[in-house]
Amino acid sequence: MAKRKKENLKSSKNKMLFVMVLFALLWTGLLGRAAWLQLYKGADLSRLALRQHLAAELERGERGSIFDRNGNLLATSVEASSLYIRPVNVKDVGRTVTKLSKILGISRSKLKKSLSKKSNFIWIKRQLDDRAANKIKKAKLPGVYLTTEFVRLYPYNHLAGQLLGFAGIDGKGLEGLEKEFNDRLAGRKAQFVVQRDASGRRLYLDEMGREVDIRGKDIHLTIDSHLQSVAENTLVETIKKYDAKWGTAIVVEVATGEILALANCPRFNPNIFRTSSPKTWRNRAAIDVVEPGSTMKPFLIAAALKHGVITPEKLIDCEGGRWNLNGKYIKDTHKYGWLPAHKVLRYSSNIGSAKIGLELGAQNYHKFLIDVGFGRKTGLPLPGDRVGSIRPAADWNEIDLAAGSFGQGIGVTALQMAKAFLCVANKGIAKPLRLVQLPRSEEDEAPKRIFSADVAEKVLSMMREVVQEDGTGRRARISGTTVAGKSGTAQKAGKGGYGDQYMASFVGMVPGYNPEYIVVVLVDSPTVNHYGGTVAAPVVKTIMTEALAYYGKLPEKQNSLPVMAAKMETSSEMPKKAVRLNSTLKAVSGETVPDVKGMPIRRAVEIMVKKGFIPKLKGQGMTIIKQVPPAGDKWPEEKNAEIVLWLS
Repeated sequence: MAKRKKENLKSSKNKMLFVMVLFALLWTGLLGRAAWLQLYKGADLSRLALRQHLAAELERGERGSIFDRNGNLLATSVEASSLYIRPVNVKDVGRTVTKLSKILGISRSKLKKSLSKKSNFIWIKRQLDDRAANKIKKAKLPGVYLTTEFVRLYPYNHLAGQLLGFAGIDGKGLEGLEKEFNDRLAGRKAQFVVQRDASGRRLYLDEMGREVDIRGKDIHLTIDSHLQSVAENTLVETIKKYDAKWGTAIVVEVATGEILALANCPRFNPNIFRTSSPKTWRNRAAIDVVEPGSTMKPFLIAAALKHGVITPEKLIDCEGGRWNLNGKYIKDTHKYGWLPAHKVLRYSSNIGSAKIGLELGAQNYHKFLIDVGFGRKTGLPLPGDRVGSIRPAADWNEIDLAAGSFGQGIGVTALQMAKAFLCVANKGIAKPLRLVQLPRSEEDEAPKRIFSADVAEKVLSMMREVVQEDGTGRRARISGTTVAGKSGTAQKAGKGGYGDQYMASFVGMVPGYNPEYIVVVLVDSPTVNHYGGTVAAPVVKTIMTEALAYYGKLPEKQNSLPVMAAKMETSSEMPKKAVRLNSTLKAVSGETVPDVKGMPIRRAVEIMVKKGFIPKLKGQGMTIIKQVPPAGDKWPEEKNAEIVLWLS
């Protein structure tokens, strides 16, 4: 027994020793293997590992978005699949051609030609629809690949189309703000290492291995989508009514110089720019140089007052409506005799203006026009921003000076006019117009006094007479508030002289005392009637009234309907909700508050104002989502009762 125990103990020791030796050999082998992998094969294995997670790819980031002042999205980008092939990887040419031809509707001969090329990368079709992309994925064709690109989308279609411009298929801005801000909006190219995490998400790293964002940067405009829609819709109706060629309207906030609306008509939808005529791409407010006609007369009066040439009561002989100057006849539409200077502006006498200009002198008048912003670019970030056409004063003769005094022989843009009238509204201080809130411009010109506040007030007083008295701007009156304005009816120059077509214009400022908003409207070649006071003044009135209602500044005593007719809603490019029009109109005349939830803001404000209440607007958006008092309640008896509308 003792001997057997001794043998068993010896056997156990041998087994334990064997296990220990085995583990020692195993650990030695593992350590040796690790050392070999780390010291000798480490670099090669690291490269193999990186190939699973890192790749050198070329990709462009998403283009930045464009927003209006209230955060409404005017331009954005959406993902789309694009198809390309690598001919060297195509295994079955016949099957590939047949499948792609059936899915894409491309001829077999064209696809065969593409597949026969020696290039390693060939685009077949860019920006496919989802159905076609899914069919190609299911086909699993070797050598055929889908990649993600971004398609530019303009959610409101025509709204501010010429201003926004458009970007091409490669994501490059080609017109408008898309072109001017292309460097900011364009997504960066990922020409560096792309790392994938465990879930396959790509991380873009710079040369230092830090993660970077390749998406383009956004821009925020001063434009208000609601007022932009108002201006465009009003222009559409006016162009149609007077069978005109085109029109433009600009709305400016006086305190900031910010452009709230910049409308052009005919309208342009950048979503379908390839099917549109380049003529409709034109931002005419910045590009088209026109003779302004009588809308220049307030600046003549301001210059003459500044230099002491006239006083508002100085009498001027208007020659009975016809005056011979060096063999050229200057005419008025009415046979005026002696008029004080303020009535020269009120009745828009060309003869009276010419005589004031001749007394003022070419040098003084020319310098004044340059100082208020004519003859140079506005400084706005718009492609094609024009300097206009004002010849040096030394080249003017008496006829040139007389004609320039009532706006002929001088070329300006609508934006230059808006900037110049901003100087009048700001009591003689020239300020820059602003179109972009973010990024802020670092090159804005500093405000500069051009003429005294006293001169500015005298000019405004005369412009109030144009509208409020028996002047040429009577159709721009707004019940319950004052309006200052000036009409223009300029003969258009053609071959061999002036023809029978006209540029009708009107500039309005509201309120007439201490203006808060400026509206400039031009209508080219109206045929039914060509006078600015008839064609353009009502457009200005509608836009100004809408602006006052929208910002809660419309006077309580408002006799006329302050907003656009219901039929205009059909042409609006803003988001639409179902409007219960007939029942709503009945409710307005009843004793209970109608249900305005789901309505566009304009329609809801129209209903409240017609009943004598100016609603308080809360939130941001274009559609009513809540109201106080609720629908069905009786209308408040107090006219100053609070009506609140919440916006989506």
